[in-house]
Amino acid sequence: MTLANLPPLVTVFGGSGFVGRHVVRALAKRGYNIRVAVRRPDLAGFLQPLGNVGQISFVQANLRYRSSIDRAVDGASHVVNCVGILHEVGRNTFDAVQEFGGRAIAEAARGAGATLTHISAIGADAKSDSDYGRTKGRAETAILSVKPDAVIFRPSIVFGPEDSFFNKFAEMARMSPILPLVGGGKTKFQPVYVEDVAEAVARAVDGKVAGGKVYELGGPEVLSFRECLETMLKVTCRKNPLVSLPFGIASMIGSIASLVPFITPPITPDQVRLLKRDNVVSPVAEAEGRTLKGLGIAPTMVASVLGSYLVHYRPHGQYTGTGKAA
Repeated sequence: MTLANLPPLVTVFGGSGFVGRHVVRALAKRGYNIRVAVRRPDLAGFLQPLGNVGQISFVQANLRYRSSIDRAVDGASHVVNCVGILHEVGRNTFDAVQEFGGRAIAEAARGAGATLTHISAIGADAKSDSDYGRTKGRAETAILSVKPDAVIFRPSIVFGPEDSFFNKFAEMARMSPILPLVGGGKTKFQPVYVEDVAEAVARAVDGKVAGGKVYELGGPEVLSFRECLETMLKVTCRKNPLVSLPFGIASMIGSIASLVPFITPPITPDQVRLLKRDNVVSPVAEAEGRTLKGLGIAPTMVASVLGSYLVHYRPHGQYTGTGKAA
């Protein structure tokens, strides 16, 4: 095979994360060569079996250091940014990772002549009272100013085998007699399956998604926070009472928990602020076809997948309800 006939190279930032690993798999199935850019390449080896021998390689990159970004993008025809954080740890702040990092990747992609797909989030808004939402919004603005042809995807909460939402509350249900409903559990979500998000990204890399637009990715159903937890409890065969927790108390708990070193807080004040707004696809995006359906992807129901990866949270695992002991 000559150099001219080699498959295109795609650099995936954050390829070892929850969404990133599914993006890598979707691209590998399409035959792309993939360069996974992560802070710890030595911990990303589990991705190699997703492709053929030599198809997936690794490079060290840190979004706080521009030179490492340029090195990771060099020679790539397309760049995918899957990096995002839910809470700040040390120097990995929302400003550094999401805003500065997003702009830096866009600038590097422009310099390399590569196309760009960026994963943001529903709730991204430069005027948001949440640091997470505000930096996501600023990153979108910066990216489109640098790369006007970039494709931006805003998913609602993403579910799948390694998610940090249903898994988190299923683990909590196993350890705690009750489950908290922040703000009374009224916040609305539109959970989107990680494989559907990965397919959307792969189609963007294929050049089948119009650039210069922001797409909002949600599943086929809108569920309240309470309904999400009720669905999880049904799947895991548990009956934990759901107890309403006012926003103010939840924020106070988050502030106190954030002071404990080396422990990931169950919730942060910034996440509480995010929960004050619904996390669903906007009517404008629906009307303009900037959704999964508009991309020709049939969104996956939560109930059709949840049982496949939450089964080990049941009281007797896969044997719960069968009359067999675990």
